[in-house]
Amino acid sequence: MRRQRTRGRRAATLALLPVVALSLDACGGGTGRAADHATPPVTVLAAYSLSKVFPQIAARFSAAGSTRAVRFSFAGTDSLVTQIEQGAPADVFAGASTKYGDQLATEGLVRTPQPFATNALVAIVPASNPARISALEDLAKPGVKLVIGAQTVPVGSYTRTVLKNLDASLGPAFSEKVLANVVSDEDNVEGVLSKVRLGEADAGFVYVTDAKAAGADVRTITLPQAAQAVAVYPIAVISKSSNAALAGVFVRFVLSPDGQILLREAGFGPPAAG
Repeated sequence: MRRQRTRGRRAATLALLPVVALSLDACGGGTGRAADHATPPVTVLAAYSLSKVFPQIAARFSAAGSTRAVRFSFAGTDSLVTQIEQGAPADVFAGASTKYGDQLATEGLVRTPQPFATNALVAIVPASNPARISALEDLAKPGVKLVIGAQTVPVGSYTRTVLKNLDASLGPAFSEKVLANVVSDEDNVEGVLSKVRLGEADAGFVYVTDAKAAGADVRTITLPQAAQAVAVYPIAVISKSSNAALAGVFVRFVLSPDGQILLREAGFGPPAAG
């Protein structure tokens, strides 16, 4: 099958698209004071792999006493970087790779990024598993339809690192054979997960947290620890934030024990791998 490319990345990065607008008053803990409601919401640009846990963190943030709103825009980390570079109005960046956090910091577009979580990869197949894939070796068989992240997005870069690492145990041509089976490069991990869940692909590589959130919709194949590529997630206040004080409070909450507990429950690892 001819490899296809998900379209519309440029259009998606030219505008800030809030996917989740969460009023923290509705979650509890608000005082209802007019001055609180006059404060603009904190807008967080976050990697797709955070789309389940970050709203939970925002709700806990509310319960801790904040009465402001947090608004999220979830996308591939490279798309988030493009939004920030193009001046999209936002307050917090939370990506899935220190490469992009360091890039934004070097450009003076965010304050010093801080690692707040880690993640790992896992191979997934649809629950029905029509291709009868039961081991990593099966991904190299001719005819397998594999979907992975594009090379420019963190999950795609990590996937290629994992495949290269697997050459040591599964043969020097393993990664080449697997990549030859790729039928689609996705712009974010949600695209990979969606195609596998719907049976449009025989297998894919996603983060452990995404596989956990998918539940019974997918089956997982664990990767050997020696082949893993650890994803480190950075968070930072955006330099041109118009709500920098409250943005800083949200960042500190993500790094706090309360925020970290929710990240652990979602399957993320601690900021320092190990």
